[in-house]
Amino acid sequence: RHIAPAPFKTKADALAHLANIETDLGRGGWINPAAGKVTLAKYTTDWLAGRSDLRDTTRSKYEHLLDNHILPKLGSTPISALAPSKVRSWYHELARRHSTTADDAYRLLRAVMNVAKADRMIAANPCQVKGAGQVHSPERPTASVPEVAAAVEAVPERYRLALLLPAWCQLRRGEVLGLQRRDVDLLHATIRIERARIVPMSGKPMIGPPKTEAGVRTLTIPPNVVPAVVDHLERFVAPEPTAWLFSTSAGAPLSPRNLNRAWDKGRRAAGRPDLHLHDLRHTGLTWAAASGASVAELMRR
Repeated sequence: RHIAPAPFKTKADALAHLANIETDLGRGGWINPAAGKVTLAKYTTDWLAGRSDLRDTTRSKYEHLLDNHILPKLGSTPISALAPSKVRSWYHELARRHSTTADDAYRLLRAVMNVAKADRMIAANPCQVKGAGQVHSPERPTASVPEVAAAVEAVPERYRLALLLPAWCQLRRGEVLGLQRRDVDLLHATIRIERARIVPMSGKPMIGPPKTEAGVRTLTIPPNVVPAVVDHLERFVAPEPTAWLFSTSAGAPLSPRNLNRAWDKGRRAAGRPDLHLHDLRHTGLTWAAASGASVAELMRR
């Protein structure tokens, strides 16, 4: 037995409401009103616990968004009471302070509510903010070969190869930091990408597979970069096969913060403070395309 959402003035009104319920039951569209009483905090906790398919970095990002941006405002609300107006108010308040974070959090909340709808816990997804959650990625700038060379010359010698590889081998930052001595084959002038070392929002370094399945790959090192690889291995890398390719002078694995600090010095020396470290990867792919590489070759790299 379930209590109707409101009292009825007449018996006819009550019977009409009951008829609508029976129609929904007959066509499989009835939503159990008791199911939606679970709070958003409880539902998202169960939802996240059941997502065994998530990478550690993705799980850490979701936890950060939930704990810092979604649940403080909406966590105590039953999911059936999460009205579009409440979601809209939450989103716009967050977007005024952190637009990118607001879109990330909105996409996560919308995904969770889609699951709640599929579970027949709510009748409709309350995330109905027009234009929210859309990714706006403007075309990133690229650098010239002389500009990259100037940036490399401006950083400490032990960090120079860490800037050459994103540009000439099109590696991501985490892939650069995850390289070990065993991944470099000087005989065939190749480099093997099997892992990435990143620091997610939780702040604890993680080692895992590259960003995508296709990220596990073997790449040819351009001839102009091979001497720099040889010099770096001789001077800055321990002899063990599992020694990190990039480390600090104290021997600790190079952190993203240290690499970003070196890159900031390099890009300013090159007169390109607008460039991000990831733009070196985009730059290298642009060079490859300009030299005649096919679309398939670019995708593989």
